[in-house]
Amino acid sequence: MTENLKETPKRKSDKERVQDFQRNLYQKAKQEKEYRFYVLYDKIHLPHFLREAYKKVRANGGSAGVDGMTFEKIEESGREEFLERIREELKTFSYKPQAVKRVMIPKANGEFRPLGIPTIKDRVVQMSCKLVIEPIFEADFEDNSYGFRPERSSADAMKAIKKNLQEGKTEVYDADVSKYFDTIPHDKLLITVAQRISDKNVLHLIKLWLTAPIEEDGKLSGGKKNKVGTPQGGVISPLLANIYLHLLDRIVNKTGSVYNQAGVTIVRYADDFVLMGRKITGEVVSKTKEILERMGLHLNEQKTKKRQAKSEAFDFLGFQIRYDKDIYTGNKRYWNIVPSPKSQKKIRGIIRDFLDERRHWNGDSLAKGLNKKLCGWLNYYTISGVSYPAMAKRKLQWYLTDKLYHFYQRKSQRKSRLCGKSPYSVLVKKHNLIEPTKYRPKTLVNA
Repeated sequence: MTENLKETPKRKSDKERVQDFQRNLYQKAKQEKEYRFYVLYDKIHLPHFLREAYKKVRANGGSAGVDGMTFEKIEESGREEFLERIREELKTFSYKPQAVKRVMIPKANGEFRPLGIPTIKDRVVQMSCKLVIEPIFEADFEDNSYGFRPERSSADAMKAIKKNLQEGKTEVYDADVSKYFDTIPHDKLLITVAQRISDKNVLHLIKLWLTAPIEEDGKLSGGKKNKVGTPQGGVISPLLANIYLHLLDRIVNKTGSVYNQAGVTIVRYADDFVLMGRKITGEVVSKTKEILERMGLHLNEQKTKKRQAKSEAFDFLGFQIRYDKDIYTGNKRYWNIVPSPKSQKKIRGIIRDFLDERRHWNGDSLAKGLNKKLCGWLNYYTISGVSYPAMAKRKLQWYLTDKLYHFYQRKSQRKSRLCGKSPYSVLVKKHNLIEPTKYRPKTLVNA
C-alpha cells in the first residue's frame, strides 16, 4: 500500500479570504465602470470579515465611546461572543449605532477641531463595511488622490507636487475647503455612493452613521435632523470624504475640461488640495468655486491663495515647498521641501507641554516619553524621501538642549544632580534619548 504524499491544503486566514474578495470586487469595478453592486450587505456580517475588522480596529487603538467599553473589557468578557452579538444584530437588521462622543482637539492657531469617537462596536461594523465597499471606489479614484488610501501617503503627494514643479507647473492655487467633514451634504453624498452601490441595506447603514446623534458634555445633538457632516474620527468617514471629493478630481481630469485645456492638474490629500499649472486663470478659479458650491461646499477665502511658487513658498501637509538658491554655486536654484515653520513650532510646543507636566519624572522615564513624541515627527519627515529636514533636525536638537537645561535648573527646590550640567547629553548617553541630527528610521522610502 503506497503512502498518500499529497499535502492537505492549508486553510486560508481571515486576512487572505478578505483580500481575495476585495481583489475580485476591485477587478469587477475596474472592468465595468457603470456597474452597480447590489449584494454586499451579507458580506459585512460574515464572521471572517468581522474578525478582520476587529483586528484592524484593535490595532488602531483609540479610547472608548459613550458606552465606556474598552478593548480590555471586550476581551475579558469574550471577543468571539462580542462579535457574534454584532453579527446577529446585522443579520436581523436590529443594529443601531450609538451616539458619537465628541471631543475638541486644540489646533496650532488656537482654534479647536471636533473629533468624533464612535463606540468600539460601531467602529468594528464601520470597518467591516469599509473592507467590503472600499475596493469598488478604489477602482474609480483618480491617481492624483493620496489621502486615506491603501498604499498611498503624504510622501507620494509631495513627490507629485515636486514633479509638477519640475515640469514648469509653478503657479499654484492652494485651496482650503472650509470645515469639509462638518459640511458634506448627506443627500448628495448618498447619491454619489449609490452610483456604484445599489444595495439598499448598505446605503441604510451609511445613513445610520451619518445621522447618529452627537454626545458632548453629557448632551445629545444632531441625530435624524442632521443633514450635513460626517464625524472626523469615524472609521468610515475618510472613505466617504474621498468618495465625495472624487467628483472634483474627475472634473479636473476630464478631457476637454477648463482644467485640461489650461494644462492644470490637481494633487489632493483628503480635503487639502492644490491646483498646479503654468498659469492658473481666473476661469479655473471661478470654475473651482462653482463646482464646490454645487456640491454644498465652500472655500476658506482667508486660507485659499494663488501663488507663484518660484517667488513665494507655500505649505502643504506639514511641508514647505521653496525655490531656493544652491548654497554651493549661488546661481542655481532647486525645489527644496522642508518641514514647515508651523510644524516645527508644533513639535516644540509638544515638547514644552510634555516637560511642563512631568517635573518629577526620572531620567529614564523622561527620555522614553520624549522619544515617543520625537519618533513620529522625525519619521514623517525622514521616511518621506522627498524632504530635506537636516536644518529642522538641528533646530530641534538645539531646542531640546536648551529646554532640558532650563527644565533641570528649575526642576525642584532641591537642585537636581543635572543642574548646571548638560542634561541633554546625559539623557542621550545614559537613557538613550534620541538625537534628531543622527536619527535614521528603520525603513526609508526612496526619493
